[in-house]
Parts: sequence; structure tokens; C-alpha cells
Amino acid sequence: MSERDWLDAINTLLPAIHPVDRYAVQIWFRFHSFALNQYLSAAEDKAEAAKNIALQGEFDLRGRTDSSHSFLYGHRYWKSVKAALERELKNWAGVSNNLADEINRLAGVAANDAKADFGLVIGITAVGMATLAQVGSLAFAAASGETRKPSGIMSKSPDAIVKSREKDDPQGILGFLKTVNKKFSVIYDEPHGGKFDIMNDQEIASASANDRSQNWQEKDPRCWEGPVPVECTSASCGTCWVGIIAGADKLSEVSRRERRAIKVFGYDQSEDEKPFIRLACQARASGNVTLVIPPWNAVFGKKIYGNVEELELEPVTTSAKALRDMVKESTAQSRNE
Repeated sequence: MSERDWLDAINTLLPAIHPVDRYAVQIWFRFHSFALNQYLSAAEDKAEAAKNIALQGEFDLRGRTDSSHSFLYGHRYWKSVKAALERELKNWAGVSNNLADEINRLAGVAANDAKADFGLVIGITAVGMATLAQVGSLAFAAASGETRKPSGIMSKSPDAIVKSREKDDPQGILGFLKTVNKKFSVIYDEPHGGKFDIMNDQEIASASANDRSQNWQEKDPRCWEGPVPVECTSASCGTCWVGIIAGADKLSEVSRRERRAIKVFGYDQSEDEKPFIRLACQARASGNVTLVIPPWNAVFGKKIYGNVEELELEPVTTSAKALRDMVKESTAQSRNE
């Protein structure tokens, strides 16, 4: 099964997925690209292959089988879903030609086991099947299936979470009269309550950089300032790509430069005016936004998808120079292959 087969199946199943996870599931499949996984798996020297696409962070799903989907509401049903998939494996001939039907069938089994609403389980079931396909049965079975008990907003009902995501921070009694200095929140780690302030019409990356509450580089070497990784502020490095779970309509429209850069990086953005994959250095907020930060970034659009004719990245900051040099080198190599 190709990446397109999986994405087409998810698009077919979207109406059945509860709104609390509708964007989250689509984001997960961008964060865990089948095409990139196949490219790295086929490489004789995986370290060199990763270097050729300027891969930073942690891409491999092995070791993250139980945690990669923690931003899904359906994550709470993971133990039941994983057990159902393992049980089915004994008599499973593999994914049939109709992938959407196979996901539907297995989601029904998992929902019955978890005694949960089908719409809340189908998304995590699709993620489970995709994880199994990427890591293999041995690594999948080796994972414990244990998850943390939901807390904070994620402990509420799915409908309550959806409503909460739609709200903006109050602006005070006379807030409706404000034309400047409106302040909102970017929720970047919903399961653990992680968020930072953002001013009206401010880029997500610059708002993230204002968060000095902890040493972010100790958590993620890609994070120079704030929780959102960033190397530049000009859509030239792709480090700051994020998945928008809620509030995409409260972000600025995608510029031609950002849309083209997303293709260069290989992040498979939709053609919507307000898509759910954005570059944080380009997206400006006019309300509360809930997002997810991917654990990795790379530049693989041309090399793997062949979707960009020519690469034009404009150096702006010294901190991003090394990464951009790798980007240009990897693109030049792909032209010669």
C-alpha cells in the first residue's frame, strides 16, 4: 500500500470520524509519512539518506508505537485497539485492496472491545494499522500498549473539547472595542496543558520565542527559543511546520511562498485556503489555535515526491545557514540522480 492509498482511505472515512479527532488523524498521517518511511527503509545507509534530506529530530515510529498518537482523543482507547489488531493478526491475510473497508471492519471490533463509540475509535484504529504497517509485527507486539490517563481538557467529553477549542480567550469587559493588543492562546500540547500567548496578527513562531519558561533545547535540540522548533523566519528551512487541530480558520491565508515551501519540504499540505499543515513562521493568528508540533523536519519533497521543479530558498539568518546548505546540497543531488 502506498502513502496515497492510506490518505485516500482516510479521506473516505473522515465523515465517520468524530470532529474531536478529524484533523488530528489527518495530521498524524502527515507526521508519519509512508513515502519517507519507505525511502529510509530502502536505503543501504540510513544515516546518509537522512543527511541527504536534512532530516532532524525523531522520525522512526519504532519506540513510539504507544505514544506517537497521544494528541488524539482516541489515544485513550489505544490498549483495546492494539489488542484487537494483535488478535486479528493471527488470522489476518493483510490489508485488502479496499483499505477503507478494512479499517472500518477492524474499528468495529476495537469499538466493541473498548465499549466505545465507533466514531471515537475509527481514527485511532487507522493510526494503529498504519503504525503496524510501518514498524512491523514484532516491534508492534513488543510495545506495551499502556497510555496515560487523560487529564485537563482531554478528560472532558469529546463534544466539550470541540466547543472549548472553538472559543477565544476573553478580552475583558470592553474587549469588543479593542482594535490592538488583543491576546490569545496557542495550545501546543493539549494533553499536558502546554500553551503560550500570542498577540493578534502575530506569527506563531515569534509568539513561541517569547516563552522563556524553561530550557527548550534540553527537551528538543531543534528549539532555539520556545516550544516550536525554528531555524529561520522566512519559510526557508521548514523546521517550524505544525499541524493545526483547531483554529485553522483563525490563521492568515497561505501565501504563495509558504505553499510552495511546504511542497519543497514534502509536508503534503492540502490546497485549502486555511489548511491544517502550516509553517509557524508564516501563520499569523487572530484567535485561539490548537496545534501539534511534529518530532522531526526534513526537506524531501523533490527527492521523494518529485513535486518541485526548482528550489529557491533565501538565506536570512546565520543560525539557519548550516541547515540551508544541507537543503541545497540534497536538492542538487536529487537533480543529478
